[in-house]
Amino acid sequence: MSNQIVLPRILQVGAKASEAIPDVLASLGCHRPLIITDKMMVQLGYAGRIQDVLASKGLSADVFADTVPEPTVDSIRAGVEHARSGDYDSIIALGGGSPIDSAKAIGILAKFGGEMRDYKFPRQVSEQGLPIIAVPTTAGTGSEVTRFTIITDEQNDEKMLCVGIGFMPVAALVDYTLTLSLPARVTADTGIDALTHAIEAYVSLKANLYSDSQALAAMRLIGPNLRRAYHAGQDIAAREALMLGSTLAGVAFSAASVALVHGMSRPIGAFFHVPHGLSNAMLLPGVTAFSIPGAPKRYADCARAIGVATVEDSDDSANAKLLVELQALNDELQVPTPEGFGISRARFFELMPIMAEQALASGSPGNNPRVPSVDEMIELYRNLW
Repeated sequence: MSNQIVLPRILQVGAKASEAIPDVLASLGCHRPLIITDKMMVQLGYAGRIQDVLASKGLSADVFADTVPEPTVDSIRAGVEHARSGDYDSIIALGGGSPIDSAKAIGILAKFGGEMRDYKFPRQVSEQGLPIIAVPTTAGTGSEVTRFTIITDEQNDEKMLCVGIGFMPVAALVDYTLTLSLPARVTADTGIDALTHAIEAYVSLKANLYSDSQALAAMRLIGPNLRRAYHAGQDIAAREALMLGSTLAGVAFSAASVALVHGMSRPIGAFFHVPHGLSNAMLLPGVTAFSIPGAPKRYADCARAIGVATVEDSDDSANAKLLVELQALNDELQVPTPEGFGISRARFFELMPIMAEQALASGSPGNNPRVPSVDEMIELYRNLW
């Protein structure tokens, strides 16, 4: 059996990688890019910095900065209208996972039309939209190297998973210096998101030798450095390791898929507007405890990779240490409970069956080493509360 591995055509990693944009555009034969980002990237001057780099090479770029956290059908529609109003031949996606996911959707819809729901999984989107150069500014989502985008349909509070090589950026410029100003909260949420990607890729039923190598490397980078970056944002070594770990985790789950944590996380985000990385963090300890019986050796490998167990530990001992570490990490990084986030208990319990059904429909729980029933997912939601 073989596995198809899809990667950006260009992957540039390291300090000042983002300054390579003009050269990448030239290699693609593009000269009229649209920067898709959010207002924070404009306020911090990152969008202007890219415009200055382009101007130094005689290029100009307009900016669409109206992407939103957890992108929606309406926010994508506004981006598509902007993209169609200009003679753009490429997109520079600047920011965290939400601007990059938005850019992926806009790139397809601006070229081919239709509605976002038309591209929802299980459809495999192979059409090539406007070429995207992804410049991540968080170490978390891995969206710069994945063939996925997630868009919320606000009409029914459903997070739609959209999949296919058409969503893969043509280039990813992974510049850890862009993360040095990240607040501790964003560092925590995106960092645990990246750790979840690596763990789920490694234990996924679709895991393969290639994805395993990337997932283990990602965990070795993220495990010892997430706390350091959270507590000391200017720790360059920790930021660089976390950024590369995030990208490798993205490569891993793009090749192997995510599993139950992500399947259950998306409905929480859609209904209660919890940031994606944060809802993953809430779920990770409990879902891992549920899943370990399905792949005890694999989870023990994860414990050793992140540095909380050694080869001398038995698998059972390593897994016990893994569960202690995941809860300790949430405590230290101040991950709230659903109640602590401000979610209504009555509303949460009312929606548990719907959330479980939506999670199942996403396909991700089917990749879990222990595949849950809807009733078991409802129980996991109840335990999360």
